[in-house]
Amino acid sequence: MSKPDELLVDVATLVESGQSNQMSLTVVTGGAVITGRLAPEAVWRQRVSEVLTDSARLGEFAAVFTATTPQDGPPVHLHFHMARILQGTVGIPETGGMYRVSIADVSAWTVGDFSYSDH
Repeated sequence: MSKPDELLVDVATLVESGQSNQMSLTVVTGGAVITGRLAPEAVWRQRVSEVLTDSARLGEFAAVFTATTPQDGPPVHLHFHMARILQGTVGIPETGGMYRVSIADVSAWTVGDFSYSDH
């Protein structure tokens, strides 16, 4: 989108306010369909940092995610947790992942997450 969808920015703003991390959303971006729950950026960064800290090979990258600078203005990214990229009848990864998506790159979206099936 050349101009981010104001309604999607409003949804992201409410999530960022810390009032909820239960908002399920599905977006189309760059030809991929990503579905999952949104989290405030600070919560998302903390969780990514924890995962990296627990990794023997990637622990040194954890600090990048905890060193944050407050952003002025409306959110410019969506922060998905427990999310999957839908590919045919499969969700990748099966257990859910952590994704950061630029709101400006979202070409379509809907409230709710999609289920997938291998049947």
